[in-house]
Amino acid sequence: MLTVLVGLAIHGLIVVPLIYFIFVRKNPFIFIYGIIQAMVTAFATSSSSATMPVTMRCLEERNKIDKRVASFVIPVGATINMDGTALYEAVAALFIAQLNNKSMTAGDIVVTSITATIASIGAAGVPSAGLITMIIVLNAVGLPDDDVAYIIAVDWFLDRFRTMINVLGDSIGAGIVNHYSVGELDSHPDEQEMEETSYQDPPEYPEKEGNVNNGFSQIPAGASDSTPM
Repeated sequence: MLTVLVGLAIHGLIVVPLIYFIFVRKNPFIFIYGIIQAMVTAFATSSSSATMPVTMRCLEERNKIDKRVASFVIPVGATINMDGTALYEAVAALFIAQLNNKSMTAGDIVVTSITATIASIGAAGVPSAGLITMIIVLNAVGLPDDDVAYIIAVDWFLDRFRTMINVLGDSIGAGIVNHYSVGELDSHPDEQEMEETSYQDPPEYPEKEGNVNNGFSQIPAGASDSTPM
């Protein structure tokens, strides 16, 4: 368990912020502070999907991410970007291999890492979904899938931390996409602005006095409605 927590801490506090700094050239920890509410929600719910509304609100209101970017990147990230889950499954597979006194070669470690990454993409954004895909990782390196029972006791606790890393990765991805798309987004107004400009009140035209009165022509006084014989 400690190995997983240390790995998640290195990934969340060093690797992911470094990626953001390389591409955006801004302080990543200021950006992370803007999504702290989403990360707390992720810790409480253990679900990336349940945290999506909070994540999108934090990105739009606090980090000033364009709404179109957030509404596209965050749902996609909550579905396929499971970097915390991939890290957890790889470490858990190595732990189960040690319990079975099986030495892992370099090739087995590479296969475990690749399989854990691919399997995490198919994991649902719900609590403890990694236990299902964990069976795929164990079968890839010839480990008994029944040994998943060894990690069930601590999975609920580790799931909260890896969900925080998943949400952090989604948000960092949205920040990078927004940085490289800001010029193109500024040249294309969003749909809400276009609707506001298209539905404007029609211009008012002044009425000509003495010619029209409530849509009827004025009849001079003393004029007769009958025609002369």
